[in-house]
Amino acid sequence: MTTSSMSFYTYLTGQITIYTGFTILIFGVIGSLLNLIVFLSLQTFRKSSCAFYLIFMSLANLLHLLMWLPGHIIIYGFENDWSATSAFLCKSRFYFFQLWILISFTSICLAMIDQFLSTSSNPLLNRCCNIKLARNVIIGSIIVWFFHGIPFALYMDIIPLSFNSNLFICVNTNTIFSIYFSFGFILLLMGILPLTVMIIFGLLTYYNVKTLAYRTVPLVRRELDKQLTQMVLVQVIFNSIILSPYIMVFIAQFDLPSNDFTQFLFLSSVNLHTFYFASPFYIYMCVSKRFRQQFKYVFYKIHFNRWRQLT
Repeated sequence: MTTSSMSFYTYLTGQITIYTGFTILIFGVIGSLLNLIVFLSLQTFRKSSCAFYLIFMSLANLLHLLMWLPGHIIIYGFENDWSATSAFLCKSRFYFFQLWILISFTSICLAMIDQFLSTSSNPLLNRCCNIKLARNVIIGSIIVWFFHGIPFALYMDIIPLSFNSNLFICVNTNTIFSIYFSFGFILLLMGILPLTVMIIFGLLTYYNVKTLAYRTVPLVRRELDKQLTQMVLVQVIFNSIILSPYIMVFIAQFDLPSNDFTQFLFLSSVNLHTFYFASPFYIYMCVSKRFRQQFKYVFYKIHFNRWRQLT
């Protein structure tokens, strides 16, 4: 490739990162907040273990978008690595990066597993779907990912550039951790594992739902199960589409030359991957008529009327 074509890919990467990044940030933050308001305002959702997982997914998505995406846009869109200005910023950026991503992926996987258990014909599996167990599982998961982030805080650090000792870069400083970071965290925990769990339990849940109408269950529970299953299943399908390119590009880049075009492909897959954190609310609004009605009820019947009474 010529120098001009290489600089073109660098420019293109920056422009895509800026425009898609700010779009994802704005719509993602709004969507996550609206999700939290709807889920927390209705008793139907507050009593559901699946909705409980979706609440934590929305919260983790919101925190990830606010704490990581602006920095990502500055670094790759405006070519200003702010995290390299201090060791604390470098370490905290990667620590919280892994924390919110893994809590979010864990929550959506648990929501899919919960719907499989809830729609099962086995009463013993149905009993696993309760708020008390959901709370314990989420607390345990958060503790695990808090400790999982310790090596990120220890081994991510700033080092001076070889050609200019006055400039620093935020990188991993441990060879063994570098291998885990690439294959254990990036490839497995951020890609293959959550995608596999979502697809497997999504297919199992779809099979259960086909027989749900023929079972003797309360109508309210049946309708809630159908609604949440529809919402989560479509989200899993969407996640499969946007997460798969990230996995494929990450694996392929080891056989590609290290140049601006490879960087362009990888960062494009990262930008696509980020749509995962902004999409849930809009997916639910598109696929679930009941969720749209609940959204209108929460904002117009509950919060708007409450605001009118106060004024």
